[in-house]
This record gives sequence, C-alpha cells and structure tokens, in this order.
Amino acid sequence: MIDGRRGRAGKKESRPGPAPESEKLEPVLTANVTEQSKPRRGPGPFLARHGVTADQVTLAGLVMAAATGAVIALGYLWGGVALVAVGGLMDTLDGSVAKAAGSSSRRGAFLDSVSDRVADGFMFGGLAWYLAAGRTPVYAILPFAILAVGNVISYERAKAELLGWEAKGGLMERAERLIFLAIALLFNVVLIPLLLALLALCIFTALQRFLKIWRQATAELRGEPMAARRQPAAIGNWRPAKVESRWLEWRRARLSGRSLERPMGRSSRSRRRDTVPLSTRVRAMLASERAGVATRPSARLSSRHRQRRSDKAASALSRRLGSGR
Repeated sequence: MIDGRRGRAGKKESRPGPAPESEKLEPVLTANVTEQSKPRRGPGPFLARHGVTADQVTLAGLVMAAATGAVIALGYLWGGVALVAVGGLMDTLDGSVAKAAGSSSRRGAFLDSVSDRVADGFMFGGLAWYLAAGRTPVYAILPFAILAVGNVISYERAKAELLGWEAKGGLMERAERLIFLAIALLFNVVLIPLLLALLALCIFTALQRFLKIWRQATAELRGEPMAARRQPAAIGNWRPAKVESRWLEWRRARLSGRSLERPMGRSSRSRRRDTVPLSTRVRAMLASERAGVATRPSARLSSRHRQRRSDKAASALSRRLGSGR
C-alpha cells in the first residue's frame, strides 16, 4: 500500500465517535478488490511466493546492466544483445513482483527510477568504451549524447509530474531506447548510422515532450482549470457515467445485511419469454410434445403411462390458453 494512503488511514482511526457505515465497509471492499487484482500466475507471483522482494529484483537488474556494459566494452556485441533483453525483462519483473506481493510503495518507485538511470549509464558507457578503443575514437561521443538526451526526457516527465502536468508518452521512451540499442548491437556492421538515428529520435522525443508540457503550462497561465484540460472532450450530448455505482451500492448493502434488489434486474429468461408471441410459444410446445413421444425415454414406458402424460400435457396447455399467458 502507498505510504500516503497508510498515513491517511491512521488519521481516520483517531477520530472520536462511531465511524459511518460507508467507512466500515470501505476496508472490506478495498481488501476484496486488492485480492482480486493480484496476479496469481507468472514469474512475478512465483518469485513473490518464494520470498523474493521487488527491491531485490531491481538490484539484480542493476547488476545485470553492469555486466551488460562490461560485455559490450570487451567487444562481445551479440552477447550484449542477449543481456540487454534479459535486463529489459527484469526491469518489468520488479513491478510484477511488487504487485503480486502487495508491496508497491513510493520508496520502490524511487529506487526503480534511480536504478534505471544508473543502468543506462552502465550500458551506454560500455558502448562508448568499445567505440573509443576502435579506429575512430571520436564516435565515442554518440553514446554519451544519447545518454544525455535520454536523461533530459526522463527529467522532463519527473518535473512535469511534480508540477501537476501530464508528460507521459513520446516516440522513444526508455523501453524503445533499449530495443533500438539491442538492434544496433545486433546489426553492428551499421552501428554508427543506427546510433545517429537513435540520437535523432531521442532529440525529437525530448522536443515532443517539451511542447506537450509547454501547452499545458500556457493553458494554466490563461486560467484554464486543470480538470478541464485533462478530461476528454464530450462526444455530442453523451456524458461519462459511473457504471459501477449501482453494483457498489448493492455490494455495500449486502455486506451490511440490508435487502436491496440486485442491479441486474430481471433475468434474461423472463425478458426473453415476454418478447416471444403467444402463438409462437403454443406452436413450439405442441411440436415438442409430438416429438417427445418418439424421441425421449418416455417412449419405452407402458401405453397407460404415456396416455397419462399426454393428458397432463393437454390439461396444462388448456390452463395456459385459458389464462392468456
């Protein structure tokens, strides 16, 4: 659970007087939703069940990034491709472990962000070492330039979210940069042109995020409220509706012991019967009664038993026709 929410929960317990009914039911509903949202299969839940924490996975990914930089610096570029792929998987695995264990926190998010920057420094630094030891050492500036622009992209998002603006998205985020790096290492015959293309795409992403944040800042200076900027525009006369409100109300009433009609309404079977005409139902019933004597197991019974069943079916049909149903 997030630390801030945990602190607010402590303030609620310290208030005098009995708690309202909604506050009593809220922990139960939150616990149920949390248990249902936890993944039960996959490598993340498997590691969480065996006592591995998300911080340990993050630190292991950092060690993997250092090994990747060393392998690339020694000139084993294809081996670096495999290690970059494994490191990328471990970068997504720590979030899965935290979600499965229910240990997501701001401390873990801080550690993950810092380790990503350090891991990028290891990998691109190893690539710069490899290029500096080659025939044209001047190309070693390319990995450092890509690393610098990548840090600008990450800083733009961090600063924008701190100020309350939206800064996600872009053409070359960190995952895309690592994929492009793996492609450049795989096709190392054209390594320098691919690094130049990666640098150009990173500069374009930095400008893209800057313009996105600049538009939001300009709208704030004009006095446009934040909620109006972030909500999507309405389509025609439609407006967003809270679909889960009736279901949540029924759930709370059920937990409190009160009787409340289920929000699903009438069953689909009753609605389907109301839409079928009476003549169609009568014909279907007569056809099933005629075919039932020859197809169902009742054909094996005695003739007296079959006559009795046919009389009951005829009386039931007369009652339905008399009642007009």
